[in-house]
Amino acid sequence: MERAVTVISGSTFVCSVLLFQLIISRVAANSEGDALNALKTSLEDPKHILQSWDATLVNPCTWFHVTCNSENSVTRVDLGNAFLSGQLVSQLGQLPNLQYLQLYGNNISGEIPVELGDLTNLVSLDLYSNKLVGTIPPTLARLSKLRFLRLNNNSLTGTIPLLLTTVKSLQVLELSNNNLTGDIPVNGSFSQFTPISFQNNHFNIITVSPPPPIVPTPPAPSAGNIATATIAGGVAAGAALLFAAGAALLFAAPAISPAYRRRIKPRDHFFDVPAEEGPEVHLGELKRFSLRELQVATDAFSNNNILRIGGFGKVYKGRLADGSLVAVKRLKECTQGGELRFQTEVEMISVAVHRNLLRLHGFCMTPMERLLVYPYMANGSVASCLRDRPESQSPLAWPVRKQIALGAARGLAYLHDHCDPKIIHRDVKAANILLDEEFEALVGDFGLAKLMDYKDTHVTTDVRGTIGHIAPEYLSTGKSSEKTDVFGYGVMLLELITGKRAFDLARLANENDAMLLDWVKGLLKDKKLEILVDADMQGNYIDEEVEQLIQVALLCMQDSPMKRPKMSEVVRMLEGDGLAEKWEEWQKADMSREEFTHPDLPNAPWLVDSTSNIPPDELSGPR
Repeated sequence: MERAVTVISGSTFVCSVLLFQLIISRVAANSEGDALNALKTSLEDPKHILQSWDATLVNPCTWFHVTCNSENSVTRVDLGNAFLSGQLVSQLGQLPNLQYLQLYGNNISGEIPVELGDLTNLVSLDLYSNKLVGTIPPTLARLSKLRFLRLNNNSLTGTIPLLLTTVKSLQVLELSNNNLTGDIPVNGSFSQFTPISFQNNHFNIITVSPPPPIVPTPPAPSAGNIATATIAGGVAAGAALLFAAGAALLFAAPAISPAYRRRIKPRDHFFDVPAEEGPEVHLGELKRFSLRELQVATDAFSNNNILRIGGFGKVYKGRLADGSLVAVKRLKECTQGGELRFQTEVEMISVAVHRNLLRLHGFCMTPMERLLVYPYMANGSVASCLRDRPESQSPLAWPVRKQIALGAARGLAYLHDHCDPKIIHRDVKAANILLDEEFEALVGDFGLAKLMDYKDTHVTTDVRGTIGHIAPEYLSTGKSSEKTDVFGYGVMLLELITGKRAFDLARLANENDAMLLDWVKGLLKDKKLEILVDADMQGNYIDEEVEQLIQVALLCMQDSPMKRPKMSEVVRMLEGDGLAEKWEEWQKADMSREEFTHPDLPNAPWLVDSTSNIPPDELSGPR
């Protein structure tokens, strides 16, 4: 009898413990639900984005735009571009496992709550493009795992808290377009950031240039993000696998070490992903969509939703379940297998985060489909604005064209100098420069050349690009480099100035018995800008600025890749630093070279004619 009582007592104790744990779990979930409900109450939601946020539920894990871990604790809040207004609330600090707080692109006002410093697991804080005021809370320095801090395009005031420089994990910082004052810190984690991160504020003038970027030590993987850590750890190997012929990749080493090359023997990995896989999966900030989601969003990839057709596939306009507009790129040349390589390469591309790069929102991968999901760009591409705009739309004004030139240069410079390994675009042209609502330039389709080559065994001889934009050394050898992109950028500048396709410009040059470079240079020397400048501007431009932009274009289009400037140098020239010296140096060298020029020199080698042996589909796409 005594033993029976003991057994019953033991069982009662176990049940009590389980019940207590259940109560604690529900209390914790409820406290997070209460915190998010307080946010909902404080916000105005005209599009009913928060309609599913029901405070009577046990936890918020079934709400739209909220992601939880296996313990029903909130890890993500995704409310970017949700038309919300109102203010943030201090209760947001009561989400202990929150990793991603995405509230960008709204009309949220008020101050940033100091309680956000309590979110010790936060990886990404995105509050940019709102109407926030007040100072940057020094409490954010407690976020030891923070990698992405984007507060740009608000009305923040005061100085940058010096304690923020102690956040060693910080990789991306955007504070531009605010009303901040004082000095810009250059120590600690801030030593890796360029002036772009701080522009359009009221900071004191800095005379000391920041040192080269440092590579922050990544946080140790936890049980909740092992899958993400595994994928991120395989990024470098996945990128190397693209070069099956054994081409070496150049990796940017830490700031104090020299650059080095490494060869990695490719290995094949195969696994199948069902086409109708349902659960939402996030790889860092990257969402993995099911094929069904994107079929519904694009009306089964209807031809009526095609935005454009390029060398990599078709792009469709889509509307997701939450009402947001996206552009879905359906890649062609997809064969079975290679899923892991594709996934790791996509993850690498998603890490490239810059205001002038088109941000990858997510992807979909099945045994026979590869799809990439981007934000929808309301103003289309530079090419469409130059040549396919409706009559009701005004032509691009000269100040806008200058802004586009600088923005595109900054995006490419980031790909070349701040990505590890560096990303070479290989198809820089006006059609691949997208424009947001403010006509800010965003470089699109970067990394896709490598992404599409993941199954090739002859990458070094597989030329991808568009007629008129291909650098001579790339066309003749099949080997691309960052200077290949510089050449394409120079041609894009001429498109931007003239409004014409590169191929049409080359034909005009041929009609004048000249190569394009010489023809443009001659018109520049003779001050015949009206022949070059887009007639749609009706003379509303500044001659000196046009001349400078043409000079930059010609410097970028030199036959020898060694003589072309780096994209970082192009950025500086467009910002008014060093163009005169570079142009004078080239003029002198060109005069010396003319004495040895053969009179029967063939036309520009990068201009491919109908006898070219390059397959037409390798050079397809709008120009």
